[in-house]
Amino acid sequence: MSIVSISGLTKTYASGFAALKKIDLEIERGEILALLGPNGAGKTTLINIVCGIVTASGGTVTVDGHDHARDYRKARAAIGLVPQELSTDAFETVWSTVRFSRGLFGKSADPAYLEKTLRALSLWDKRDAKIMTLSGGMKRRVLIAKALSHEPSILFLDEPTAGVDVELRHDMWKMVRKLREGGVTIILTTHYIEEAQEMADRIGVINKGELLLVEEKSALMRKLGKRKLIVEVAAAVDKVPASLAEYAIELDDSRKVLTVTIDAGARAPIGPLATELGKAGIEIVDVRTSETSLEEIFVNLVHQEAA
Repeated sequence: MSIVSISGLTKTYASGFAALKKIDLEIERGEILALLGPNGAGKTTLINIVCGIVTASGGTVTVDGHDHARDYRKARAAIGLVPQELSTDAFETVWSTVRFSRGLFGKSADPAYLEKTLRALSLWDKRDAKIMTLSGGMKRRVLIAKALSHEPSILFLDEPTAGVDVELRHDMWKMVRKLREGGVTIILTTHYIEEAQEMADRIGVINKGELLLVEEKSALMRKLGKRKLIVEVAAAVDKVPASLAEYAIELDDSRKVLTVTIDAGARAPIGPLATELGKAGIEIVDVRTSETSLEEIFVNLVHQEAA
């Protein structure tokens, strides 16, 4: 069952710029969904509409069974949002700002829950520190703590690891997985392809306000990915044997590396290649395979859509 249902969502500004064009999206309960897209694609606009920060021009959004226009308070109470900007209460302590965020949603005080949240984010030792004294990475953790303070069932992370170091990025990945294990549905936007590949159950690609696709990560890799069988031989090959013509083999400039591109789900024709090359007196030195990365798939999709 979907926890967020988006239907025909549009956003057109007074200038005439269409930021979103009839977005239809079902977000499943308990999943991690990554939204990929270049700058200006509409990712943040989509999140801000669902979170009630920006008003849509058309369409509907249902959050955990509540229409976000007619029943705004209940819909918004189900959501935690971690924005891109590091906008925090600079002169407040970590503890007071997180406690205040919980109170904004009418939740009764629960120091034990807030302590658990701060400990999970490695912030407990900083609970009495003023936010202005924290590093950028720690401030981002505070934003996550604030978003989780009222125990939301849905967490939106808008570029959660932008500007943080690799170690902190991996710590956040671990935290996100733990949240999902606890039943929280997570939607993140990211510029880091590796982040989507590492964390997401499903991946959506947005470009120029349009949702190009939403696929399970493994299905996307199978459907749009390619594999390459790379065969290195001992001596330069003047001509690929005619018996191997069906494989459309490419030779590199040295003519010592033969490459065959195959569909991601297809079986690599290692046996036939080895047999025919052997018959032609071509000695194989090394055989390896490589797979198309999610980054290559993403770039290809955006370029196809732009063409």
